[in-house]
Amino acid sequence: MKETALDARRRAEVFAELESRTFDLVVIGGGITGAGIARDAAMRGLAVALVEARDYASGTSSRSSKMIHGGLRYLAQGDIALVKEAASERQILRRIAPHLTRLSPFLIPTTNMAMTAKLRTGLWTFEKLGGVPEAEKHEVIGLAELQRREPLMRTGGLNGAVIYPEFLTDDARLVLANIRSAQGAGAVVVNHAAASELTEGGLVATSTLDDGLGARIKAKLVVNAAGAWVDRVRGLEGGENDTRLSLSRGIHLVLPRERLPINATLIIRAPDKRSIFAVPRGPFTYVGTTDVFHDGADYWPAPERADIDYLLRATEAALNIAPIEDAEIVSLWSGVRPLIAQPGKKANEVSRKDEIWTSPGGMVSIAGGKLSAYRAMAERVVDLVVERLDVSALPCSTADVSLPGGSRTLPLDGLDRLAAERLAGLYGDEANEILLAGGDVAAEAVRAVTHEGAATLEDYWVRRSARAWFDEGAGLAALAPAAEAMGALLGWDDAMKAAEIAHCRQINDASRRLLGE
Repeated sequence: MKETALDARRRAEVFAELESRTFDLVVIGGGITGAGIARDAAMRGLAVALVEARDYASGTSSRSSKMIHGGLRYLAQGDIALVKEAASERQILRRIAPHLTRLSPFLIPTTNMAMTAKLRTGLWTFEKLGGVPEAEKHEVIGLAELQRREPLMRTGGLNGAVIYPEFLTDDARLVLANIRSAQGAGAVVVNHAAASELTEGGLVATSTLDDGLGARIKAKLVVNAAGAWVDRVRGLEGGENDTRLSLSRGIHLVLPRERLPINATLIIRAPDKRSIFAVPRGPFTYVGTTDVFHDGADYWPAPERADIDYLLRATEAALNIAPIEDAEIVSLWSGVRPLIAQPGKKANEVSRKDEIWTSPGGMVSIAGGKLSAYRAMAERVVDLVVERLDVSALPCSTADVSLPGGSRTLPLDGLDRLAAERLAGLYGDEANEILLAGGDVAAEAVRAVTHEGAATLEDYWVRRSARAWFDEGAGLAALAPAAEAMGALLGWDDAMKAAEIAHCRQINDASRRLLGE
């Protein structure tokens, strides 16, 4: 077993290793799908390389609603297979990464007995498909109990609610755990390295940082798991210029928990009959998501004012609160979903199923799918890879081996409850190492460089620490101390540190440009 620590100071060594070896497969894309494929393939004994153009999880895989859920709504669409897979996969993930699967009650308000009966039928099916333990099965509550549990809920026209447990996660940390596990199993992984050209026997990877690095990677098979950029990568191969994906934009708003003091994850019915979520997370509550078609695969897709108002008005209609002012929004994030194109359907009607294609040139591409089912998606791709390579390989074992941080978490002494919950949720059984290093922003930033592959300040601020979205003032106060700690390790001069801070501030400013402050 190799070391799972991803040290950003070793980039030159990693590129040299990528250049010097011949791999069974090279994976393009370091989101949850690519990370899962690299982990599975490496654990089966294949020689694996992975390249990610930006940072691990920098696309869709850090912009989700941060849920590992069973897809109850897909039962209504008759998609039993998708629900069965997602429901059972969440139990597997709970076993291999307990720190990244926080059990949370989900509450669906009901308007009449017929609705309650329909939901109960769906949930019985859902629980049977997913092997839900008896203690975690749904419950039905009446109006008085709903008012007691969620005093903010407007109860006019309601007769109660159905409550069932689901799991919340930190999506970017889940990707990182899979990347680290892949490296521990022998994969050679690198972020900030774009696949700039496909070659006869592999590809050319070019660093997207100003460090002049690159490698010509020799591989028997190329797997394209570039998410929203799958079509762009397919376009590197001659004749593969058709469009397979349809992108939809989703945004989320983060507010202080004291402004939306809810106790469960509330499923709110929006005016257009879609469901949105209000989710408690530590001292914050976030609300999402929208689902509208979006042109272009953007790393930072600009939200529209209509997106923001849609979420605010739906929340205010469901909860007995004063109108939410723009200035109260702590942060917001926006991302695009890579859906399989289904002409004629609305964005929220497009199936979340994944599809796998093999091009005439031999590249395997995968797109679509759900965060909840990433491990099963990866298993299917690696099964195909093994078949294509015609090699003997170990059986898939990703359902049985814990991800880094996924062993028993020790008590975090000397911290208040919220701080302890945050550290345990990010680092799992490695949280005490942060405390031993000082327990502050600098300690987190140092670990981000030496163990988690963070090569830019954005990598730490957005994806390693989640401070960009779940910290007071969008974590802007953490930028200077983090830049100082990272710069000492990565050789940044004062101008570079200032540029890194300015870049993060620009991201925050751009996300807030429509907020009237």
